[in-house]
Amino acid sequence: MLSRNEYSQLRTVIVGDATGAKIPKHDISLRCVNYADNGSPPEQGVYPQQVIDEANEDINTFIDFLSKENVKVLRPDVSYDPDYYKFCPRDTVFVHGNNVLYTPMSLRARADEQTAYRKLFDTYESVHQETVNIKREDSLYNTKCIGNPNVLALNETEPCFDAANILKDNNDLYYLVSNSGNRKGAEILQQFVGNTAKVHTVEDVYSYMHLDSTIAFLREGLLLANPSRIKDRKQLPETLRNWDIVWAPEPVDIGHHPGFNNSSTWINVNLFSINERLVVVEEHQHNLRTELEKHNIDCAMLPMRHARTLGGCFHCITVDVERENV
Repeated sequence: MLSRNEYSQLRTVIVGDATGAKIPKHDISLRCVNYADNGSPPEQGVYPQQVIDEANEDINTFIDFLSKENVKVLRPDVSYDPDYYKFCPRDTVFVHGNNVLYTPMSLRARADEQTAYRKLFDTYESVHQETVNIKREDSLYNTKCIGNPNVLALNETEPCFDAANILKDNNDLYYLVSNSGNRKGAEILQQFVGNTAKVHTVEDVYSYMHLDSTIAFLREGLLLANPSRIKDRKQLPETLRNWDIVWAPEPVDIGHHPGFNNSSTWINVNLFSINERLVVVEEHQHNLRTELEKHNIDCAMLPMRHARTLGGCFHCITVDVERENV
């Protein structure tokens, strides 16, 4: 059985690759989803080679660490040349139990990104793989979201969501309604998992874009929360309101490559669990490390220099394929 939560002992993981990362063709989806609050997108084309090389150096450091933890590492198909990137498999691939879903992603440029990952599951005999195909017509996107965080980028004309809108806690799935996931997407997700899990929506919290820079599950009953977005536990779904909360401290800004800024300083919440006692954290976030250690959680402090530049830290650049589920 594949992973059903975010925190039990990790056995197998997909780790992304910065090679070929691009700013895609400028269209309504890119403007509304990625740049509703951030002016016009950078010029179309491949990211600076320095960004790609340094990001891959940091990924290799991470992979070396995972190997020492006896974790099997899978990589995206090297022959796949992305229109966007294959840096953040978390956005594309949703894994739960015996099911793999390639999600109906919000950016047109990412419509075929599943190509980079499908072969990785061919050896899993009992795994069911499914794709949600959508049209992504202009009517899906609401241009009134530009400059207004109270208006979401996606209309409800068809289901649309990135896999990173979801966090897993065994029989409960938490889905952020945001610029990268509409309510119809939550309905399709519930149909996909059937009676194996219950989908809970998280709404009116954060529009830009994914859930894993707002909440991280550390173990059953303990979560990390971004206090700039979760200001009261009543904002959480009822099933999470009695959990203990570690309130993330103000992040250290690691900066970004000039002209390329794809996430806020709160990307530090985007940690990745090896197990309930060990997480991987961006190397400058020592205040976060101090808070986690109070809860008997050790932190592997590793570099991810271009987390803000490329829009993803350790949770984003991974998909936990196999864990020792509880």
